[in-house]
Amino acid sequence: MAIRLPPALDTALDRTVVLGYGRTGFHLRHGAWPALPAHALRSRTALVTGANSGIGKAIAAGLADLGATVTLLVRNEARGASAATEIAAAFPNARLRVECCDVADLTDVRRFAAEFAERTERLDVLVHNAGVLPATRRESPQGHEICVATHVLGPLLATELLAPVLARSGDARVIQVSSGGMYTQALHPDDFEYRTGDYRGATAYARSKRMQVALTPILSDRYAAAGISVHTMHPGWVDTPGVADSLPTFRAWTRPLLRTPAEGADTVIWLSATDVPSGRFWHDRRARPEHYRRRTRESDADRERLWRYCAAAVGLPAQ
Repeated sequence: MAIRLPPALDTALDRTVVLGYGRTGFHLRHGAWPALPAHALRSRTALVTGANSGIGKAIAAGLADLGATVTLLVRNEARGASAATEIAAAFPNARLRVECCDVADLTDVRRFAAEFAERTERLDVLVHNAGVLPATRRESPQGHEICVATHVLGPLLATELLAPVLARSGDARVIQVSSGGMYTQALHPDDFEYRTGDYRGATAYARSKRMQVALTPILSDRYAAAGISVHTMHPGWVDTPGVADSLPTFRAWTRPLLRTPAEGADTVIWLSATDVPSGRFWHDRRARPEHYRRRTRESDADRERLWRYCAAAVGLPAQ
């Protein structure tokens, strides 16, 4: 018989970080979760960025297994095709497409969104999963710090341009894959692009993930009238090719504790198939606090400043 963790114990797991974000937390929690209906996403369509490997590929596979028609949005067409072949081998009834776009390049986002909207009747689930963790400071073609471009600006522009297609669903979900690392960072209203100070890739990554979480309530309000909900989640510590490449020492020390990509993908798949309140931050199928430290808390004015900065960067009206 599955036992649901008491809320206090569930919260305590996350406060330890290692237990809550590693495979221990997932295994302690998931036994009490009801199984999703086998065809929960039949007739639904989904688009997953960064879907050629790791969590993104696991998300695409999980959505396809529930019946969704899934577009894998990748930078490298050959790697995307390989991922689609692997998913189809595991799930022979999967309906998959592969499209190419560099989500850090706002020009390419505009190109892709226009083409996709032209030939797509409806989009039900949009998952922003593509991620980077650079060793040194790099910029996008438009001159934006690469983590901000990939995790914040590209997804913001894509959501805005695809909003008319999402609105046709009547019950669309936009899901951003964030990181528990964002708990260590505050907003930096005077330096969103990390132009000053000693640049560290892991810090830049976490700062951009904090930006995602801070924008979520604003985006939720922006799209509510169109029937589009916006959610942000973090998958915990997951053993992915990105972690192996960018954080080899961390992976070497923590590998026995790391989740599988499928375990990291679970909450995204659950959010895609479950009606839950918009504008919240999720982990392991539960809404979680946005802050654990006083020093990371931002004011409403800071959030508004972030929104205005990002809107201007991608060419949107701030209102």
